[in-house]
Amino acid sequence: MCATCGCGGDDTQAVITGPHEHEHPHDGDHGHSHDAGHGHDHSHDGGHGHDHPHDGSHPHEHGPRRGDGHDRDSRHEEGGPPTATVTLEQKVLAKNDQLAQENRRWLAERDILALNLTSSPGAGKTTLLERTIRECPGMPIAVVEGDQETLLDARRIESTGCPVVQINTGAGCHLDAQMTRGALDSLAPARGSVVLIENVGNLVCPALFDLGERAKVVIVSVTEGTDKPLKYPHMFAAAGIVLINKIDLLPYVDFDLAACTRYIHTINSGVPVLAISATSGEGLEDWYGWLAGQRPSAVGAPIEVHMSRD
Repeated sequence: MCATCGCGGDDTQAVITGPHEHEHPHDGDHGHSHDAGHGHDHSHDGGHGHDHPHDGSHPHEHGPRRGDGHDRDSRHEEGGPPTATVTLEQKVLAKNDQLAQENRRWLAERDILALNLTSSPGAGKTTLLERTIRECPGMPIAVVEGDQETLLDARRIESTGCPVVQINTGAGCHLDAQMTRGALDSLAPARGSVVLIENVGNLVCPALFDLGERAKVVIVSVTEGTDKPLKYPHMFAAAGIVLINKIDLLPYVDFDLAACTRYIHTINSGVPVLAISATSGEGLEDWYGWLAGQRPSAVGAPIEVHMSRD
């Protein structure tokens, strides 16, 4: 059970599925054990075996839910200071941050750009990925898909010819650094490539969990309401860029583009905000230009873009 957000369950674990694999658990090969004091025997040079115990395991090393009273670190006498939960959450995030830094070093050694795409469910992340892959054939892209269940989005990405790995989190509502490392080992992205990580649709918990990415790409759609940034400020504060998607629907919805942009900049004053439509293609050249500029191996190199005509 995730101590930070309460997601997951004691009998669930993340399942990482590579291309052409069947949709079934991997006998714990990529799971994440959560019994107190466990170790992680990771071998990441050439192979990616994860020697993790899995009795009652779950995708996140997050400890018990608030108030369940069964973790030895969370026990305190009645009337005592309720500080144990906060301490546990700090330990969880500190452990994740440590793993994220290891991921960041691993990516930097291979000159790989990793971006963490976050949004509410249905904001258009997968559609944006499909179009980006097809319209930027000169950019070597690989994808990590995060969903609670199914391989549906991974199959959509695979149909473009792009390498993809699916992480199914079960009851978990976000990816973490350990899941991401397992996915990177399975994906084995080429040196100098771009890894686009589509996080589970959620604007809360992914803001807290660093995966080792260069930046978070926050996507909000015009169908979600102008005040979305004000309701979920932590995510927008963590953004490296914000994409306002589905602007082709502006004539049909009550959405104030200028006001939404102003709210975003109230929270994160320096963040780039791009208005786009992953369906019509409007504004995507700006997105592709930003993406190309983030690649350490492509500074100053033009990006090859083949815009579709819809």
